[in-house]
Parts: sequence; structure tokens; C-alpha cells
Amino acid sequence: MRHRLFTRVVTLVLASYVALPAAAHGARPARSADTGQPSACSSARVAVTAATVDKASDATLCLLNRERASRGLAPLRIDAKLGRVARAHSLDMVRKGYFEHESRDGRTPFQRMLAARYVPKGASWTLGENIGWGTEELAQPAALVKAWMDSPGHRANILNGRFREIGIGIVPGVPVHDDGLAGQAGATYTTDFGRHS
Repeated sequence: MRHRLFTRVVTLVLASYVALPAAAHGARPARSADTGQPSACSSARVAVTAATVDKASDATLCLLNRERASRGLAPLRIDAKLGRVARAHSLDMVRKGYFEHESRDGRTPFQRMLAARYVPKGASWTLGENIGWGTEELAQPAALVKAWMDSPGHRANILNGRFREIGIGIVPGVPVHDDGLAGQAGATYTTDFGRHS
């Protein structure tokens, strides 16, 4: 039986020179899962199912923040808007059978994040996205984070000091229809990174 793990990365930095105060953007304050406490990271090898998606998301955040902390970077905080965008993209990829940053409707990650009103009008922003999927043990948060950290582009997003917030969208299922994967459990991940002024 073969197992698969795939990842892709895209990042973009844009700045607006309009000096407007940033509006409240709904970032959730840090919780134990955001700060890398062992309770969240202990689910790093959880099998992703509908019942364990929250544990897998918390573990993913914990592992990402552990990598950042080891390099002196501030932890990422969960942002509800980015989370909705990330989950919707993972779900869309699984349902429609594709693995790309660009949605089937032609929208880029940045268009999706801006449409969700993550960035207040006139604010400067930095956005990025990592995606990945795997089957069996390669679908666990530890495997996805390791694969991203082993890839220069993905690692650059994770360790980008400009990013302050993240949305994590993990969906059971894989974004391809392949008879060789029949019967294997899998999961698809989207992490949307952001910061705005």
C-alpha cells in the first residue's frame, strides 16, 4: 500500500501607503494551543477524522509556533476570518479534486483572504498560504509540519516574522481521485498567514 504526501506554497507581500488606523479584525487571544503548551502538541500524531479536526488544528498551530519560538519569533494567533478562508479552500479542493492555490473559480489565496475582509480598507498587508495533503500517518499534523519545514518555500512562510495571525483549515479526505488510494484515510491542509496594519 502506498502513502502520499504533497505540499505547495505561495506567498506575496503588498503594501498600501494609505495611513489609516487598522480596524478590529477579530483575532482570538492566545490560548494554550497557541503558545505551544504540551497539551496541544501531544495531538501531533492524531489521525485526522471529523471528530479530531479541532485537535489536529490545535496541534498544527502548536507545532508551527514551536518552530517559530525556537528561532525567537512571536507566536501566531488564530484569526477566525483566515480560518474560514483556509477551511473553505481545503474543503473545495477535496470536493472538486484539485490541489492548487488557485481555486477552480480562478481566485488566488490573496483574493480569497481579501474578500473575507481580513484586511481593513486602506491597510497595508502581508499574506501567505501553505497547502498540503497526505494519507495515513502522512496526514497527521507532525508529518505535514515536518514536510513544510523541509521545504524552503513553506518554511519561509512559517518563519516569516511579519506574519502574526493564521487560519488553519484541515479537512478529512484527499484532493485527488486515485484508485491507488482507495480505502486509505487522508487529510488536506490549508494554512493562511496574515498581518495587516
